[in-house]
Amino acid sequence: MESVGAKLKKKRLEQGISIEDVHNKTKIHLDILKSIEDDDFVNLNPIYIKGFLKLYCQCLGVSPEDYIPCYKEARVTIKPSDPEGKKDRGYLKQSSGAEKAFNLRLIVSIVSFIILIFLVIGLFNLVRSTAARISGWSKKNKATVHARVKPARKPAQAAKSKPAAVSPAAKAKFQGSIAFNNSADSELRAGLHALEDCWVQAKIDGKTVFQSILKKGRDENWKAKDKIELLLGSAGGVRLEVNGKVIPTLGRRDQVLKDIVITKNGLKIGR
Repeated sequence: MESVGAKLKKKRLEQGISIEDVHNKTKIHLDILKSIEDDDFVNLNPIYIKGFLKLYCQCLGVSPEDYIPCYKEARVTIKPSDPEGKKDRGYLKQSSGAEKAFNLRLIVSIVSFIILIFLVIGLFNLVRSTAARISGWSKKNKATVHARVKPARKPAQAAKSKPAAVSPAAKAKFQGSIAFNNSADSELRAGLHALEDCWVQAKIDGKTVFQSILKKGRDENWKAKDKIELLLGSAGGVRLEVNGKVIPTLGRRDQVLKDIVITKNGLKIGR
């Protein structure tokens, strides 16, 4: 028996109508028209096939009743395993489930990515704050160490320049003068050799010519017409020589001697 699609196609060709003309008149898609003529109803929804066949028959000027009964037989024969479109509905359900699963995976991926970003930011802030605390602790410790370390004391030069007064016993030793047996017209010469660092002030004929610390091992020599005056920060820290004569030790270490006067008549320490 000739199928529905074959009969419609034969009728169309007999009338000299192209499939495009049928499409333009019925507005049925070309793919659907081709499926009807090829009896390929598997991909077509059974609900709409009856309507497509009526439009096709009306376009060709034939009675739909001559073709629709054949359609019923063809429907049962072609799709016995899928009555009432259950297969299509199953496919729709399957597609809907897959789409839901895809959307769920997408949402989980987005949420995981956001959580990962927050974790990275939190870890970065933690590392930065830890580094800042370590740096602050290091600076604090350095400041504490510097505060605890006391600078070394500098030698108190003022203590050498202004120590205690000369004891009466030291002055009594030089109450008389030491004679040098110089002639009246000879010049007066004096020299100091430092046995240790010692503060020295020297005046030549009333004029200050030296006022500083005489370093250990250094020498200073002066010439005067009438008088040489000395101030020693440490009597035992120097050796005095006048006109080639070495003077005995003037006193003990760290003992200050003031008003040491050297003239042609001799050496005297004032009261």
